[in-house]
Amino acid sequence: MISLRRPPEWWSRADVTVRDLPIGLLCIAASFLPGFYGTQIGNLPHRPLDSLAFVAIALECFPLAVRRRWPVVCLALVSIGFAIDQIRGYHSFAGTALPIALLSVGAHLERHRRTSAIAFSVAYVPLAIALIRLDSGEPPIGFVTFYLAMVLAWGFGAWLRSTRVADAERRSRIAEDTRTAERTRIASELHDVVTHHVTAMVVQAEAARYLTASPDRLDQTLTAVSDTGRRAITDLRHLLDLLNPDHGTEARTPSVGRLLTLVEQTRRAGQPVEFTEEGTPAESTGSADLVAYRVVQEALTNALKYAHGSRTSVQVRHAEREITVEVSTDGSGSRAGSRAASPGGSGRGLAGLRERVDVLGGDFSAGTQKAGGFVVRARIPAGSLS
Repeated sequence: MISLRRPPEWWSRADVTVRDLPIGLLCIAASFLPGFYGTQIGNLPHRPLDSLAFVAIALECFPLAVRRRWPVVCLALVSIGFAIDQIRGYHSFAGTALPIALLSVGAHLERHRRTSAIAFSVAYVPLAIALIRLDSGEPPIGFVTFYLAMVLAWGFGAWLRSTRVADAERRSRIAEDTRTAERTRIASELHDVVTHHVTAMVVQAEAARYLTASPDRLDQTLTAVSDTGRRAITDLRHLLDLLNPDHGTEARTPSVGRLLTLVEQTRRAGQPVEFTEEGTPAESTGSADLVAYRVVQEALTNALKYAHGSRTSVQVRHAEREITVEVSTDGSGSRAGSRAASPGGSGRGLAGLRERVDVLGGDFSAGTQKAGGFVVRARIPAGSLS
């Protein structure tokens, strides 16, 4: 099996003029080989190469080195050499440089494209008249056909340019969408971490105001506030580490295995939480464990904010291909007092959870219950995305 070797790295870094020069050198070499002839307009007899032929060949071939850097200069010099080649009857292989130059102009010229096309078309007229006066024997349709062939070369180059521009725009859009998605993900992570920990601290600090007569309970509450703050700092530091390009590939966020710690933290904030976990987590869950953790975290945060003191139930079930989560409150707590003591919600948390679950192809719902209270349910396919 034949494998194409990649060009050396130094060649890829070389100036574009250096990389285009071999095309011109090959045209020059082929022009001096016997039996190699280039484009011929008309039937003028072949003339042996002389000193002027060397000038014409040089004008046609060497400018190909700048065909991408200065495409108009390349085309102008190649056109002059081609005119000399045809009028003198050399008909050398170097004449093939003209369609290459035209293709290069179509592909790489950024400004004054229409003006350049008109100038080239006008310059072709004197060449055709000169060949007619020299009795080249070329019928008018032959000159038109040659002109259309050159226009085709230009047009093919223009098509390559439009394809290149469209591809660059597509890659730019993909890069921008990727950056936007990453910013959204980081914003969602920050919202989850900060809102949960800060809400717990606010609720605990508010409760401490009423425990001045009970030093032991006051000390426990203040200790809980300190522990919550430390966990917030740890989680934030871990999250900000993800922005470091040298960050490793270890687990990005807390997994379902830390749900019990999350529940205990909420209990210390004064929320009675009943926690049930069933089944065995799958070996490979992709992003499902992270999403399940965030669903529980956001639901408990809302319970602290809007149903403080209400009995809260957290149920997590692990199946072979999915994780189901249900968090509910019974509405028996001091909802109004909690709302006054807690930061207001923006709705971003639940909306962000819905998006995360939808990305994995799961189901998410959140709303009030008929008997009072609030319930959040999520079915999260495991192993879909990593």
